[in-house]
Amino acid sequence: MSTKEIWSRRALLLGMTSVLAACQSTPYPPIETYPEEFDDSWYIGSIPDQPFDVPLVDRSRMRPELMRQTVPYTENEKPGTIIVNIDERFLYLVQSDHTALRYGIGVGRQGFSWRGTAEIGRKGVWPEWRPTTTMKRILKGLPEHMAGGVDSPLGARALYLYQNGHDILFRIHGTNEPWSIGEQVSSGCIRMLNEDIYDLYKRVNTGTIVKVRKRGGWFN
Repeated sequence: MSTKEIWSRRALLLGMTSVLAACQSTPYPPIETYPEEFDDSWYIGSIPDQPFDVPLVDRSRMRPELMRQTVPYTENEKPGTIIVNIDERFLYLVQSDHTALRYGIGVGRQGFSWRGTAEIGRKGVWPEWRPTTTMKRILKGLPEHMAGGVDSPLGARALYLYQNGHDILFRIHGTNEPWSIGEQVSSGCIRMLNEDIYDLYKRVNTGTIVKVRKRGGWFN
């Protein structure tokens, strides 16, 4: 399937994506985070991947600070640690030379974001999405699951966060709504451009520590 055909198919399902974007079990009314009509000018190509190519976003449509870039990082965190700053809308992957790779992210709307320390318990490639029982009760007509692919709210990759060996239903994942990066719109999970989560996924392993900061405070 060509990139054009893929995104034409996506346009048919776009009205579902804000409903399907929830990661946590707490439901909320859909939030309109996308244009009224699908705007394929957001996409300029793709990265070869299996079983789907990873779509590339036109970065000129985003604020420069949201671009993936290397920045100075002087806080005392072990190299390889992921730091998520909810207030700044940035995710940092700490390096060994007092720098970090910084990625722009979308975060949970007010009252739905989480802070704390966890670790990556598992990793998913083009992961499927399943709504919770509560979501299905409140939002009628949701599918039992959505297979992985360019239409999936979890995007090209997902990092599943665990505490004490248990999935806490908090993910770092791709998104099919690139215009939501830098915004406070999700139900708590961390959204990244598909090309950025594709990059981060290759750099981290299960067991990687993830620390999430919110409202100027660190970890609970």
